[in-house]
Amino acid sequence: MSKFGLVRCSRWVWRFKTLHPQKKASTFFTTTTEGGQAVNENVSRRPEPPPIRVALTESAGRGVFATRRIGAGELIHRAKPLVSHPSLSKLQNVCYFCLRKLGNSVDSQSQGASFCSEECRKQSKVFHDVEVKADWLAYDEYCRSHGLKYPLLVKRLACMVISGAASADLLDILQPAILSPEMISKMEEGFGLLRSAFTMANIPDAHMEFMSRIRINAFRIEVAGGLYGDLLSSAAASVDAEAAVGTAVYMLPSFYNHDCDPNAHIVWTENVDARLKALRDVDAGEELRICYIDASMNHDARQTLLYQGFGFQCNCPRCLSGD
Repeated sequence: MSKFGLVRCSRWVWRFKTLHPQKKASTFFTTTTEGGQAVNENVSRRPEPPPIRVALTESAGRGVFATRRIGAGELIHRAKPLVSHPSLSKLQNVCYFCLRKLGNSVDSQSQGASFCSEECRKQSKVFHDVEVKADWLAYDEYCRSHGLKYPLLVKRLACMVISGAASADLLDILQPAILSPEMISKMEEGFGLLRSAFTMANIPDAHMEFMSRIRINAFRIEVAGGLYGDLLSSAAASVDAEAAVGTAVYMLPSFYNHDCDPNAHIVWTENVDARLKALRDVDAGEELRICYIDASMNHDARQTLLYQGFGFQCNCPRCLSGD
């Protein structure tokens, strides 16, 4: 499943491990002794696991299910990206690594890339050193002229694999792509340009079987009202929008199936780190679903976009009702 779309109204919007495992959290709190004296205690607690499980559905492959009742507005879980990349139009406005808005000051720069902190610069150094060895003019122009963003993620992950920062099988657990001949044809052009850029720079080739998985699992991250708002992004992240700050692929969020009337959505508040929240009360055992596209579109427009972007015909209750 890929993600492209906006979430602009209450009914709309939108896989367990994050890229970095959670650490034990040290919590400071105050208790009261029998004599009424307040004392501070330092208690180490394990973080609560998300109230979800991944399991097979009857008709849509794997899905995410609630393990207990989840209230409307409740944070279900957080997720760090496996790979992310800023939009070409936002390279000077957001951090090259975490996509945080830079504002009026830039804390660190490196070979044409801007970072919000020295930590982000260090985190990206290994794969960025590979990126800057190649000429990406033709590849970037291909992305601009076709309105595509997911190829930027393919480039980033290829550089991560070449540099040793990531394994070539990083995305193998994600849903494999079912692509039409037209989709494959379009991808082959970009694939050729990517290989050419590496070859001309004498950079060892990377196994890029992950390209199609990125194509259908990329979230487009948008800005709303100064925040990375209640916007979901999907549909191969293929529609170009000036509001988009970048794209990213996540592990657990990629296991969420689609519904045109979703009960959960994805939120970005500061950077590329995602938060999934419930849109309404969800019962234990109920599947959690997000919306891959703009849910305010009419029935025919949604069906067309879902088929072209994701390769499936939606049979959610809303679509079956003709709404």
